[in-house]
Amino acid sequence: MSLTVVGSIAFDAVHTPFGEREKMLGGSAVHFSLASSFFTEVRVVGPVGDDFAQTEFDVLENRGIITDDIERVAGAQTFFWKGHYEFDLNTAHTDDTQLNVFGDFEPKLSEQSKSSDMLFLANIQPDLQRQVRAQCGDISFAGLDTMNLWIDIAKDSLLAAMSEVDCVLINDAEIRQLTGESNLARAAKAVMELGPSAVIAKQGEYGAALFTPGGFFALPGFPLEDVRDPTGAGDSFAGGFLGYLDGECDRIDENALRMAMGYGTVLASYNVEEFGTERVARLTRDEIDSRLEALRSMTAFDGG
Repeated sequence: MSLTVVGSIAFDAVHTPFGEREKMLGGSAVHFSLASSFFTEVRVVGPVGDDFAQTEFDVLENRGIITDDIERVAGAQTFFWKGHYEFDLNTAHTDDTQLNVFGDFEPKLSEQSKSSDMLFLANIQPDLQRQVRAQCGDISFAGLDTMNLWIDIAKDSLLAAMSEVDCVLINDAEIRQLTGESNLARAAKAVMELGPSAVIAKQGEYGAALFTPGGFFALPGFPLEDVRDPTGAGDSFAGGFLGYLDGECDRIDENALRMAMGYGTVLASYNVEEFGTERVARLTRDEIDSRLEALRSMTAFDGG
């Protein structure tokens, strides 16, 4: 099995009430690929500049991630984002964004990436998401993430992109903004009417909710005593979710989607324990499975 992700590869500068980093590896494709690499073969597509050194490649390649489709742009700098969080870690405040190589990004996929079994279209311009999806005609399952910027400036293109995928991952405020529905269930139904068979509404520290034509399922965020940096948590969730579906499921049904939600929740929980990729980069599969069992135990109940 194999999974391709197209998205940003970045350097981040982040300040939270619990510490800061002036320059750390980040970007949606990075967080996603690290999380999904525990389950399946992952190919990452995105641009970097001259400042992206072998040290950064090693973080990915040490997890077995295939980096052949990372485009090196000579004489340019890697995408850079600077932001901060207040004590409410659910909201990131952007202080600086430098698109650099990402400003002229035109995804270039190898034949191997095009022929992967699954595809994740990370948070990039919807027209680019559609271009990539068109190149991957035989993909068995495609997921898409987005943000409020594209809802504001490219809504029609975003709606078209959503109609071409199987699963949409979006935070709860954004799905309400997109659909004009205040009720989360009605908002998810409106998105499914576009074509996706699954919608995941991410709710930060409060967890995530899965909507399908066959039902509803939700998990809380895993309770943690130490949260340092939520940057990349949503992409780590997506990586755990799609990685499990691609690498460890014979078919995608309700049970598989629910188990994938569990793995997504676990990967997101590890991501936020430290800054950037620091925790997930040294994570083990045993740790993941142990926390999954803890999550299953804390969410199980009966009336006996």
